[in-house]
Amino acid sequence: MNLQPVSSLLRAISQPARVEILLAIGSGEACVCHLEIATGRRQAYISQQLMALRSAGIVTSRREGRNVYYRLEDPSILELIQHASTLTSIDESEIQAFGSTNLHGKCPCPKCDREASEITGGPTIITHKIENPTKDGTKHDREST
Repeated sequence: MNLQPVSSLLRAISQPARVEILLAIGSGEACVCHLEIATGRRQAYISQQLMALRSAGIVTSRREGRNVYYRLEDPSILELIQHASTLTSIDESEIQAFGSTNLHGKCPCPKCDREASEITGGPTIITHKIENPTKDGTKHDREST
């Protein structure tokens, strides 16, 4: 019996960040900016992890304009993660809560903005703080849309 494919799959998802990404994608799809907000990790790091997951055949991607959306090649991998969490005494509700985080209005991609508009009945205005250092090195925050 050749168990190499099983071992390769488990190795590919062995990093906690990759598990977080898979849970954040869930049974739908997500863009990198969505994954940034869901995981609290930087875009470059997420892109590296997505590249590894894509080369392992775990996620697939599609481009829509300037955005790339990722989805699970086989959503049953979420069941594997849930079973593993049970084996390690992690509460299943924590796993489910992570995957169902509502980021509407927080993710600036067109898809999330469109979905938020459908929920709220209008466009979503996203604000974030921009730090502007002055000549003396102090920082002043201002709101930007």
